[in-house]
Amino acid sequence: MPRFTANLSMLFTEVELIDRFEAAREHGFNAVEIQFPYELDAEAIRRKLSELDLRLVLFNVPADDLLQGGEGLACVPEKQQQFREGLALAVDYAKVLRPAAINVLPGRCLDPARYADYLSTFKHNLCLAADALSPLGVKTVFEAINSLDMPGFIVDTGAKMLAVQDALKRRDIFLQYDIYHMLRMGEKPIDFVAEHAERIGHIQFADCPGRGQPGTGTADWAALFSAIDRSGYEGWVGAEYKPIGETSASLGWLNHFR
Repeated sequence: MPRFTANLSMLFTEVELIDRFEAAREHGFNAVEIQFPYELDAEAIRRKLSELDLRLVLFNVPADDLLQGGEGLACVPEKQQQFREGLALAVDYAKVLRPAAINVLPGRCLDPARYADYLSTFKHNLCLAADALSPLGVKTVFEAINSLDMPGFIVDTGAKMLAVQDALKRRDIFLQYDIYHMLRMGEKPIDFVAEHAERIGHIQFADCPGRGQPGTGTADWAALFSAIDRSGYEGWVGAEYKPIGETSASLGWLNHFR
Protein backbone atom coordinates (compact mmCIF):
# COMPACT_ATOMS: atom_id res chain seq x y z
CA MET A 1 0.00 0.00 0.00
CA PRO A 2 1.09 3.63 -0.43
CA ARG A 3 3.09 5.60 2.13
CA PHE A 4 0.49 7.76 3.83
CA THR A 5 0.95 11.20 5.35
CA ALA A 6 -1.45 13.16 7.56
CA ASN A 7 -2.34 16.67 6.46
CA LEU A 8 -2.19 18.59 9.74
CA SER A 9 -4.17 21.52 8.37
CA MET A 10 -7.23 19.28 8.10
CA LEU A 11 -6.65 16.36 10.46
CA PHE A 12 -6.36 16.52 14.24
CA THR A 13 -7.78 20.04 14.34
CA GLU A 14 -9.19 19.20 17.76
CA VAL A 15 -5.80 20.39 19.10
CA GLU A 16 -3.43 23.25 18.32
CA LEU A 17 -1.18 22.89 15.27
CA ILE A 18 1.98 22.27 17.28
CA ASP A 19 0.26 19.36 19.07
CA ARG A 20 -1.00 17.72 15.87
CA PHE A 21 2.44 16.28 15.12
CA GLU A 22 2.26 14.12 18.22
CA ALA A 23 -1.36 13.17 17.49
CA ALA A 24 -0.39 12.00 14.02
CA ARG A 25 2.50 9.95 15.38
CA GLU A 26 0.32 8.37 18.03
CA HIS A 27 -2.16 7.28 15.35
CA GLY A 28 0.43 5.56 13.20
CA PHE A 29 1.67 8.18 10.73
CA ASN A 30 5.39 8.41 9.97
CA ALA A 31 5.05 11.60 7.94
CA VAL A 32 2.94 14.74 7.87
CA GLU A 33 2.17 17.66 5.59
CA ILE A 34 0.85 21.15 6.33
CA GLN A 35 -0.87 23.51 3.94
CA PHE A 36 0.72 26.63 5.44
CA PRO A 37 3.17 26.11 8.32
CA TYR A 38 4.08 29.76 8.75
CA GLU A 39 2.23 30.37 12.02
CA LEU A 40 4.89 28.20 13.64
CA ASP A 41 8.60 28.91 13.78
CA ALA A 42 10.51 26.64 11.39
CA GLU A 43 13.01 25.66 14.06
CA ALA A 44 10.20 24.73 16.45
CA ILE A 45 8.73 22.48 13.78
CA ARG A 46 12.13 20.91 13.14
CA ARG A 47 12.58 20.13 16.82
CA LYS A 48 9.12 18.58 17.04
CA LEU A 49 9.76 16.43 13.98
CA SER A 50 13.08 15.26 15.40
CA GLU A 51 11.57 14.51 18.80
CA LEU A 52 8.83 12.36 17.26
CA ASP A 53 10.89 10.84 14.42
CA LEU A 54 8.48 12.31 11.87
CA ARG A 55 9.08 13.73 8.42
CA LEU A 56 7.38 16.83 7.02
CA VAL A 57 7.01 15.99 3.34
CA LEU A 58 5.00 18.90 1.90
CA PHE A 59 3.79 22.44 2.41
CA ASN A 60 2.58 25.29 0.20
CA VAL A 61 4.05 28.60 -0.86
CA PRO A 62 1.91 31.34 0.76
CA ALA A 63 -1.25 31.97 -1.27
CA ASP A 64 -2.46 35.33 0.06
CA ASP A 65 -6.28 35.53 -0.02
CA LEU A 66 -7.02 32.34 -1.97
CA LEU A 67 -8.74 30.47 0.86
CA GLN A 68 -10.82 33.55 1.67
CA GLY A 69 -12.32 33.72 -1.83
CA GLY A 70 -9.69 35.88 -3.53
CA GLU A 71 -7.50 35.19 -6.53
CA GLY A 72 -4.50 34.03 -4.54
CA LEU A 73 -0.94 34.87 -5.41
CA ALA A 74 0.92 32.80 -7.98
CA CYS A 75 -1.13 33.72 -11.05
CA VAL A 76 -1.96 37.39 -10.41
CA PRO A 77 0.20 39.71 -12.56
CA GLU A 78 -0.08 42.60 -10.10
CA LYS A 79 1.20 40.42 -7.23
CA GLN A 80 4.48 39.20 -8.66
CA GLN A 81 6.62 40.97 -6.04
CA GLN A 82 4.41 39.60 -3.29
CA PHE A 83 4.82 36.11 -4.79
CA ARG A 84 8.60 36.48 -4.70
CA GLU A 85 8.41 37.44 -1.04
CA GLY A 86 6.18 34.45 -0.28
CA LEU A 87 8.51 32.16 -2.19
CA ALA A 88 11.49 33.49 -0.22
CA LEU A 89 9.66 32.63 3.02
CA ALA A 90 8.91 29.12 1.74
CA VAL A 91 12.58 28.69 0.79
CA ASP A 92 13.65 29.76 4.30
CA TYR A 93 11.37 27.08 5.79
CA ALA A 94 12.57 24.52 3.24
CA LYS A 95 16.19 25.07 4.27
CA VAL A 96 15.28 24.12 7.84
CA LEU A 97 12.64 21.44 7.24
CA ARG A 98 13.85 19.80 4.00
CA PRO A 99 10.44 18.68 2.68
CA ALA A 100 10.18 16.34 -0.27
CA ALA A 101 8.10 18.90 -2.19
CA ILE A 102 6.60 22.39 -2.01
CA ASN A 103 3.29 23.16 -3.69
CA VAL A 104 2.63 26.33 -5.68
CA LEU A 105 -1.14 26.88 -5.78
CA PRO A 106 -2.06 28.36 -9.17
CA GLY A 107 -4.94 30.52 -7.92
CA ARG A 108 -8.05 32.02 -9.49
CA CYS A 109 -8.74 34.36 -12.38
CA LEU A 110 -12.00 36.17 -11.68
CA ASP A 111 -11.92 38.06 -15.01
CA PRO A 112 -12.09 35.49 -17.86
CA ALA A 113 -10.76 38.06 -20.32
CA ARG A 114 -7.43 38.00 -18.45
CA TYR A 115 -7.06 34.22 -18.27
CA ALA A 116 -4.13 34.01 -20.71
CA ASP A 117 -2.21 36.69 -18.81
CA TYR A 118 -2.86 34.96 -15.49
CA LEU A 119 -1.76 31.58 -16.85
CA SER A 120 1.43 33.11 -18.24
CA THR A 121 2.16 34.72 -14.88
CA PHE A 122 1.64 31.41 -13.12
CA LYS A 123 4.02 29.59 -15.46
CA HIS A 124 6.66 32.27 -14.87
CA ASN A 125 6.27 32.06 -11.10
CA LEU A 126 6.31 28.26 -11.16
CA CYS A 127 9.70 28.42 -12.86
CA LEU A 128 10.94 30.91 -10.26
CA ALA A 129 9.93 28.42 -7.58
CA ALA A 130 11.72 25.54 -9.28
CA ASP A 131 14.85 27.68 -9.73
CA ALA A 132 14.88 28.34 -5.98
CA LEU A 133 13.88 24.89 -4.72
CA SER A 134 15.71 22.48 -7.01
CA PRO A 135 19.16 23.37 -5.62
CA LEU A 136 17.80 22.35 -2.18
CA GLY A 137 16.70 18.96 -3.48
CA VAL A 138 13.03 19.93 -3.08
CA LYS A 139 10.50 19.17 -5.80
CA THR A 140 8.25 21.95 -7.06
CA VAL A 141 4.67 20.72 -7.48
CA PHE A 142 1.40 22.35 -8.50
CA GLU A 143 -2.16 21.10 -8.41
CA ALA A 144 -5.53 21.34 -10.09
CA ILE A 145 -8.48 22.29 -7.89
CA ASN A 146 -12.01 21.61 -9.03
CA SER A 147 -13.94 24.59 -10.35
CA LEU A 148 -17.13 23.60 -8.51
CA ASP A 149 -15.66 24.19 -5.07
CA MET A 150 -13.38 27.00 -6.24
CA PRO A 151 -14.81 28.76 -9.33
CA GLY A 152 -12.26 30.49 -11.52
CA PHE A 153 -9.31 28.31 -10.51
CA ILE A 154 -7.02 28.53 -13.52
CA VAL A 155 -5.91 24.86 -13.46
CA ASP A 156 -8.90 22.63 -12.76
CA THR A 157 -8.35 19.39 -14.72
CA GLY A 158 -5.70 16.78 -15.22
CA ALA A 159 -5.37 17.85 -18.86
CA LYS A 160 -4.61 21.43 -17.85
CA MET A 161 -1.95 20.27 -15.42
CA LEU A 162 -0.28 18.24 -18.14
CA ALA A 163 -0.48 21.18 -20.56
CA VAL A 164 1.33 23.46 -18.10
CA GLN A 165 3.99 20.86 -17.46
CA ASP A 166 4.43 20.22 -21.19
CA ALA A 167 4.73 23.93 -21.95
CA LEU A 168 7.49 24.44 -19.39
CA LYS A 169 9.57 21.43 -20.47
CA ARG A 170 11.27 21.17 -17.08
CA ARG A 171 12.18 17.99 -15.27
CA ASP A 172 12.02 19.64 -11.84
CA ILE A 173 8.33 20.62 -11.92
CA PHE A 174 5.85 17.90 -11.00
CA LEU A 175 2.12 17.44 -10.59
CA GLN A 176 0.39 17.32 -7.24
CA TYR A 177 -2.51 15.04 -8.03
CA ASP A 178 -5.50 15.42 -5.72
CA ILE A 179 -7.90 12.50 -6.11
CA TYR A 180 -10.82 14.35 -4.52
CA HIS A 181 -10.61 17.35 -6.83
CA MET A 182 -10.33 15.23 -9.93
CA LEU A 183 -13.22 12.97 -8.90
CA ARG A 184 -15.24 16.13 -8.36
CA MET A 185 -14.48 17.06 -11.99
CA GLY A 186 -15.67 13.65 -13.20
CA GLU A 187 -12.20 12.37 -14.05
CA LYS A 188 -10.76 8.88 -13.60
CA PRO A 189 -7.81 8.97 -11.20
CA ILE A 190 -6.98 5.29 -11.67
CA ASP A 191 -6.37 5.84 -15.38
CA PHE A 192 -4.50 9.12 -14.86
CA VAL A 193 -2.11 7.74 -12.26
CA ALA A 194 -1.46 4.63 -14.34
CA GLU A 195 -0.53 6.73 -17.37
CA HIS A 196 1.32 9.63 -15.74
CA ALA A 197 2.85 8.31 -12.50
CA GLU A 198 6.34 9.48 -13.44
CA ARG A 199 5.06 13.06 -13.77
CA ILE A 200 3.48 13.14 -10.30
CA GLY A 201 5.41 14.48 -7.32
CA HIS A 202 2.71 14.14 -4.66
CA ILE A 203 -0.78 12.65 -4.31
CA GLN A 204 -3.57 13.72 -1.95
CA PHE A 205 -6.99 12.23 -1.33
CA ALA A 206 -10.43 12.61 0.21
CA ASP A 207 -13.67 10.84 -0.57
CA CYS A 208 -16.14 12.35 -3.01
CA PRO A 209 -18.62 13.88 -2.64
CA GLY A 210 -18.25 15.62 0.70
CA ARG A 211 -14.43 15.55 1.04
CA GLY A 212 -14.64 13.28 4.07
CA GLN A 213 -12.57 10.24 4.98
CA PRO A 214 -12.54 7.13 2.79
CA GLY A 215 -15.85 5.32 3.14
CA THR A 216 -17.98 8.46 3.40
CA GLY A 217 -18.41 8.86 -0.37
CA THR A 218 -18.52 6.73 -3.48
CA ALA A 219 -14.84 6.23 -4.35
CA ASP A 220 -13.41 2.70 -4.50
CA TRP A 221 -10.38 3.10 -2.27
CA ALA A 222 -9.13 -0.46 -2.57
CA ALA A 223 -8.96 0.02 -6.35
CA LEU A 224 -7.45 3.51 -6.09
CA PHE A 225 -4.69 2.61 -3.65
CA SER A 226 -3.91 -0.59 -5.56
CA ALA A 227 -3.64 1.44 -8.76
CA ILE A 228 -1.15 3.77 -7.10
CA ASP A 229 0.91 0.76 -6.03
CA ARG A 230 0.87 -0.74 -9.53
CA SER A 231 1.77 2.56 -11.19
CA GLY A 232 5.30 2.65 -9.82
CA TYR A 233 4.66 5.98 -8.05
CA GLU A 234 7.18 6.20 -5.20
CA GLY A 235 6.10 9.40 -3.45
CA TRP A 236 3.83 10.08 -0.51
CA VAL A 237 0.03 9.97 -0.46
CA GLY A 238 -1.53 12.62 1.73
CA ALA A 239 -4.76 12.28 3.69
CA GLU A 240 -6.23 15.74 3.11
CA TYR A 241 -9.84 15.29 4.07
CA LYS A 242 -12.36 16.87 6.43
CA PRO A 243 -13.02 14.26 9.10
CA ILE A 244 -16.64 13.46 9.75
CA GLY A 245 -16.56 13.26 13.52
CA GLU A 246 -13.36 13.16 15.57
CA THR A 247 -10.18 12.64 13.56
CA SER A 248 -9.29 9.53 15.56
CA ALA A 249 -12.62 7.96 14.62
CA SER A 250 -12.03 8.69 10.93
CA LEU A 251 -8.88 6.59 10.59
CA GLY A 252 -10.33 3.14 10.00
CA TRP A 253 -9.07 3.30 6.43
CA LEU A 254 -5.47 3.67 7.67
CA ASN A 255 -5.53 0.42 9.63
CA HIS A 256 -7.20 -1.32 6.70
CA PHE A 257 -4.88 -0.18 3.90
CA ARG A 258 -1.42 0.29 5.36
